[in-house]
Amino acid sequence: MGVSSLLLGFWALQGVTGAAAGCNSPTLCDGGVLPALGAKLREARSGGDPVHILQIGDSHTAGDMITNGLRTRLQARYGNGGRGVLAAGRPYRGYLTFGVTASESEGWISNVIFGNRHQPNGPALGLSGFTRTARRGGEYLAVATDSSDYDFNRAIVCALTGPGQGAVTLRMGAQVENWSLEAGREGAACRTLTSRTPLSNASITTQDDRPVSITSFATFRNGGGVVVSNVGVIGAQLEHFGRTDGNVLREELEAYQPDMIVLAYGTNEGFSPRLTAPEYEAVLRAQVARIRRYAGRDVPIMLLGAPDAASRSAGMGASCGAGWYTPNLLDGVRSIQRRVARELRLGFWDWEQAMGGRCASQSWLTSGLMRSDMVHFTREGGDRIGAMIFADLERVAPAASTPRPRPITTLPVAPAPAPAQQQSRPRFLHPGQIEEPSGTARRRP
Repeated sequence: MGVSSLLLGFWALQGVTGAAAGCNSPTLCDGGVLPALGAKLREARSGGDPVHILQIGDSHTAGDMITNGLRTRLQARYGNGGRGVLAAGRPYRGYLTFGVTASESEGWISNVIFGNRHQPNGPALGLSGFTRTARRGGEYLAVATDSSDYDFNRAIVCALTGPGQGAVTLRMGAQVENWSLEAGREGAACRTLTSRTPLSNASITTQDDRPVSITSFATFRNGGGVVVSNVGVIGAQLEHFGRTDGNVLREELEAYQPDMIVLAYGTNEGFSPRLTAPEYEAVLRAQVARIRRYAGRDVPIMLLGAPDAASRSAGMGASCGAGWYTPNLLDGVRSIQRRVARELRLGFWDWEQAMGGRCASQSWLTSGLMRSDMVHFTREGGDRIGAMIFADLERVAPAASTPRPRPITTLPVAPAPAPAQQQSRPRFLHPGQIEEPSGTARRRP
């Protein structure tokens, strides 16, 4: 099917263009659900469990530029609740984990929801999109905080269980716990370690040569505050999230207790040469229903609409000048997201509108906010987007936006890396190949 036929399919299904009715601003429609997040933020000031925002998506999420921009602002206002959910170890070269440093031994291999390492019959997958498996004793996965701001009282490890599964030693500071993953049938489980005082490191070490498969890892800090978790896979589309296992998702969502889930897909869909409108809409509705089934219908969900982006391929859409073209399918994806969000009572953030509309990526590039591929953002650009999402969330819940009264320590927005450090950033491949894993443990620059 050609692009023109796809476009006819897209626009035939759209009854809405421009800002949808009932939106709070030109960029945010709350679907009636996001004020619940404001109530949670008010509770965050009085201690207890931190407010947890869980973002799931593609390379924009995996790179943590945008989520870190949102994270630092929320934590500056409401307090630091920890780093949240991560893929275990370092699943690919250039993996960034702002606030903490992940490390691992060389014996781990990955199954992943998308890319050349996806194994359809491999170990079951969960929220992070990566399942890390070791088959000999003494292999480790570890995390250490980059500063005391991200020290934690709670560490959670989620793993596959079943016949023939091995055992691990869990360490959090000086605390040590043995955990056998042997079970009568295949499944998943999460184990939580707690401490009265904040600690800076935790690790998982295999005890023998039986297989051990870790699906995700998380750290949280007691005493209120906010956590923004980012779990993303480079090149992935929302349909690839459908490769995750329901039993694993159920266990992880029960353990991590998100207060809001953000779905940040759409870029790779917009560049797809084969996508049709009915297929995309069916996937979107099915995955929202699936998340609600495992997380609970009361957990708010917000869609990040597809951002503005451009291609060198003239056949993909209208010209933005200088040899760049905006894929028309991005408009179709975005319109479906907006309409489905309204019908299913989801939040919707219009990323393209926030950037300045169609062809805005040109000015973002010249301003140093976008990379030369006209798809991904620089660290400064990601921070700008995170700031805009933060500002819109504050407008939805103004009663929660007064400064937190008690003193807190927060992680400041980090400065942009110097040019000599650029090579240490993740190399984004579009559309969507994933780089091979690295056994080398490197601290984030």
